[in-house]
Amino acid sequence: MSDDAEQQHSTGSRDSMTYPQAMQAQAFLTRLTHGEADTRDRAASRVDRWQAVLSGMADGRLTIGSRTPVAGLPAWVTPEVVRGGFATSEASAEGPLQPYEREAASLAGVPVGRRALFAYCLTEPGLARLYALLDSGRYEIVVPEKAALLIVAWLVRSGDVTGALELVEILEPWADRLRFMPRPSVLPTPDVQAVHRRTVGDVGASLSARRPHSAVETQREALAVWQPFGDELLAHWLETAGTGRVLDHVLDDTWRERGEILLRRYRELAATHTRCTKHRDPRENLGILRGALEETVAGRPLDARRLGLLRHAVESMVRRRGRPGSGQHRELRARQAAQAAQPSHHALAQLVLRRLSGLPQQTGAADVTPLIADVSARESTETGLPAGAVIPVAVRRVVEAALSAPISTLVERGVVPSAEVLAELVPQLVASTGSQAYQDLALRTLMAANYRAFRNRRSLLLLDLARQVRVEELPWVRAVAQYRVDDQGQEAAHTVLRQLGELAVQAFPGTLLPNPLVRELSVLARQAEAGAPFVEELASDIFMGTFTPKFLAAARVAAELLDGTLYERYYGIDYAAVRNLAITEASDSLRRAHRARTSPGFAKLCAARAGDTSTRSWSVAANGKIIEQGQILTTHNLATLVGRIGISPEPGWGDLARRCFTTVCLLTARIHGNPRPLSTIKDAAYAWRQMVFHLSLCGPAEQSHVIARLDEEMARYPGHVAARLAPALTGLRQAAAGGSPDSGGGRCFLGWTTEAHWLVRLDDVGIPVRPASW
Repeated sequence: MSDDAEQQHSTGSRDSMTYPQAMQAQAFLTRLTHGEADTRDRAASRVDRWQAVLSGMADGRLTIGSRTPVAGLPAWVTPEVVRGGFATSEASAEGPLQPYEREAASLAGVPVGRRALFAYCLTEPGLARLYALLDSGRYEIVVPEKAALLIVAWLVRSGDVTGALELVEILEPWADRLRFMPRPSVLPTPDVQAVHRRTVGDVGASLSARRPHSAVETQREALAVWQPFGDELLAHWLETAGTGRVLDHVLDDTWRERGEILLRRYRELAATHTRCTKHRDPRENLGILRGALEETVAGRPLDARRLGLLRHAVESMVRRRGRPGSGQHRELRARQAAQAAQPSHHALAQLVLRRLSGLPQQTGAADVTPLIADVSARESTETGLPAGAVIPVAVRRVVEAALSAPISTLVERGVVPSAEVLAELVPQLVASTGSQAYQDLALRTLMAANYRAFRNRRSLLLLDLARQVRVEELPWVRAVAQYRVDDQGQEAAHTVLRQLGELAVQAFPGTLLPNPLVRELSVLARQAEAGAPFVEELASDIFMGTFTPKFLAAARVAAELLDGTLYERYYGIDYAAVRNLAITEASDSLRRAHRARTSPGFAKLCAARAGDTSTRSWSVAANGKIIEQGQILTTHNLATLVGRIGISPEPGWGDLARRCFTTVCLLTARIHGNPRPLSTIKDAAYAWRQMVFHLSLCGPAEQSHVIARLDEEMARYPGHVAARLAPALTGLRQAAAGGSPDSGGGRCFLGWTTEAHWLVRLDDVGIPVRPASW
């Protein structure tokens, strides 16, 4: 959910007790049955959190769907939120005293408690300590509440004692419950111009958690230990083959003594090397040779059955690999020994972990090349790994996630593989951009850290068009709002907004902008005063048919950009009517005493385009059809990025359209044999819509050229892909020629349906497609 996420109550939605009960049951099952102890412990923690949700709902302490779900906690307090947007009864900034709080109380000579620490921070020595933290930037803000006392100190030092006292008055009732004091850090706050997916510490923890691959290590043990030992046993028995048959030769005492030595060594090896167990199987060749030797050394003659097994085992081993010591046998064992001598991925990961240990753990790494270099001669001497050994790809990928670089570099190098991952990193940039409005360096650094912490705040499940809490609603942010010089930040915000928009559209042209990214773009648009209405993807399971006015505003932007284009013809849109509707509702809103919370005209238009009837029964699929029409009318932010922000991605709209079609083909290929294909169809339809948008911005010649070459791209995929997409391509070409897509065998490609989708053939899956599975 985003800052402005529109969430409504609906029958069967997630605000009932059913969802938390199901989540708790799932966690409880994991707690009981999972093989990993760490996973069981995490599951136990989830069980407790869901129990807190259920208990709070039962006794009235929790109001699910409210901006203030926990009774008594104001909206600015960061709640603890679990999956689905459910709040527990706790705040993220409460809980037992942390070690740094106890240490601070000890150094200050005050009682060990949050209220005593809070009061100490308002004294002269306490403020001096906060001033030092402000100037050094060496503090950690994990939840935004930890920035509050630093803001108090900054206000006092700036001479705004009144503002400081007003803020203290708001915070004081919570002084014994919430952490308002920041955690000191050995490192300054990070430079957010360079971003990273994971810190060095995160990567180290990931590598530390890796265990040796059981199957690989078992094979290594077989090659390095048991096959050489089996060769010795075989050679020992071959000494008895006087006329070509085992035991034709007379066994002497020396042979038996050497046999005893072999058996003792076997027992030592079996006690030490426990991964491979085939040598214990009496039916395996090694087990037969070893068992026969034990009987013979003990002075017991071999019966006919065991003798037959022994001779068969010896003959088959010689036939398959040659006699031990022969050229064929030596060549085979040399290859296997070289294979067994290769260092394991686990051992190489441990070497990389050693390299990481010398770096600051709370940040990314400016250069990961030395971390994933081949094993050096010095490291070989220290670890026993062979010099020149290459770090495995799987380990390199983990380490590359810690690369700290401009976000465009991370996208180019594949460290950011999706729009969702891009959205995770954008708050680091937005924090820096928004803080530029503060002239004081210490305050700028603090506000950037506060914003990053705020963006870690998980969204609540909200009902009745309620809006998520915004960063400017935090009391300590309001306290310094007058010190912003917005003109300084507007140009920087617009620049970053354009760069991010171009990056997202260029890197992931066939993917919807995910809600977390839309949220950050909205923040930048407000900072830039760009008048750009960004809209989020709505949840169909809790949608009740209403849209906020910004959806109609976004549709008006699309109308201005796409009037008379392929996009308007393909989707059968009357953008002139959309503009008139937007103008009418805007005028009505101006005449009202308060701003409208919904756009009834836009909701009615979307429902009509979806074929909705006033008597329809509620269903997720029916909701999805209406939401999809809203996305079509608004282009889901693409028109806003082009028309209001001015993005112009390289290498051009035609290239983006071709890449969107590639995404469509890839997704369509996954439909074959898929028992639940509808979500894949939905994503393919979204990619198709973005392709039509990009085509609509091409010149006539380029548009025709791209459409003509789509068959070439489609030919690279299985034949069923072309068969499925043929109606959609026909419809596209008809619309490009000025006609309707839904004629002459053509189809307008939409994702949501309450019927069986035409893209699915029933013989693919062998079972009927149920529309309710949406």
